[in-house]
Amino acid sequence: MAGNKYIANNAGKLREVAAAQTSSGVGDANKIVALDASGVLDISLMPAGVGAEVVVKPASENLLAGDFVNFHNNAGTLNVRKADASTNAKPADGFVLANVTSPANATVYLISGQNTALSGLTVGADYWLSTTPGVITATAPSAAGNIVQRLGKAKSATEFVFENQEYFELA
Repeated sequence: MAGNKYIANNAGKLREVAAAQTSSGVGDANKIVALDASGVLDISLMPAGVGAEVVVKPASENLLAGDFVNFHNNAGTLNVRKADASTNAKPADGFVLANVTSPANATVYLISGQNTALSGLTVGADYWLSTTPGVITATAPSAAGNIVQRLGKAKSATEFVFENQEYFELA
């Protein structure tokens, strides 16, 4: 969606120009910016050091927007895969906001990030990592060998605040 437009002076002539909603760097210097379709500034418009805490690593499997993920050693290289409460080897370390096809790089959002790629959440409800890879559940896992990892609380039906808490394995 194009941002709001403004009138600019171009060599003495007035011209309508769309405000920038993303930045590709120096070429966008001195442009007026606009909020994106969700009402926020795109991270590309922020100065270095300001923004979400993220890690970019290759995905060792296909990921869907909203998936909770686990960092793991893949032949000496740190990769990401879907987190899974059915094993203590795959606790949630973060989440992704975009689909990723393996082996492309995934942008993983870490602690205190807001996962806005979910739906059907209950406002104020606590959620745990599910035994279904990549997803959360309103009911903590209960089978022997599962891990119980509370991941956070829903702010709205589509916003989840990830808290990345410690987990324990059920006997």
